[in-house]
Amino acid sequence: MGNGTTIKFDFMPDLKKPILVEGLPGVGNVGKIAADHLCEKLGGKKFATVYSESFPPQVTLDKDGVVSLACNELYYVENVNGKDLMFLRGEYQGSTPEGQYLICEDIMKDVFLKMDVSYIYTLGGYGTGQIVETPRVLGAVSDISLKQDLIDNGVVFSSGEPAGGIVGASALFVAFGKMYNIPAACVMGETSGYFVDHKSAIAILGVLESIFGVSTDKKDLEAKSQQIDELTAKVREIEGAQSAPSDLRYIG
Repeated sequence: MGNGTTIKFDFMPDLKKPILVEGLPGVGNVGKIAADHLCEKLGGKKFATVYSESFPPQVTLDKDGVVSLACNELYYVENVNGKDLMFLRGEYQGSTPEGQYLICEDIMKDVFLKMDVSYIYTLGGYGTGQIVETPRVLGAVSDISLKQDLIDNGVVFSSGEPAGGIVGASALFVAFGKMYNIPAACVMGETSGYFVDHKSAIAILGVLESIFGVSTDKKDLEAKSQQIDELTAKVREIEGAQSAPSDLRYIG
């Protein structure tokens, strides 16, 4: 480990060629919501914590006033229809482009390669800057041979989208997957980027559940999605009087 990254293992799970699902904060927190939900509903267990000097210099407090340093966490779930899953979760990405790169590089080399990860799915939000009634799930892959399976599971590949490319951990782990010959795909839920978007996260979950052959209770997300619909109606009123921001077309 280097580059200011420390990975602390609680224990090392015995996984067989696990599939990695990355869901860190980004546009609309779409990827984070989806990854957190799936991990929790499948009973994920934490096995490692990632600390970095590129995370914000802050701690959070629990109800008893006990502090926790800013971090990412790694979870695992064994035997999901014969497949072991690993989740990278957290509240933070690196605070600089260099920091993001170095954190992802360290996690890739010190965890994913050593644990023989067999496939990488990164999750993110595709910010359009416009209200989205029915979010599409767009895809990007490390190799063209991976496209058809994603299309069969509801992912859309649209030429020129996302127009601004992909940034952050969602981009880097797909790129590193290509570098190290690990199949990798970025799955992006379409979102306005105005607010935390549970509807877009539900769309991503539909794809992941199809891929992994599972079904989870999404009532809590659906209730929050309804609240977003109410906000959407208010935003639409504002949108009619002004043009949407043009700088929201990116992934995180």
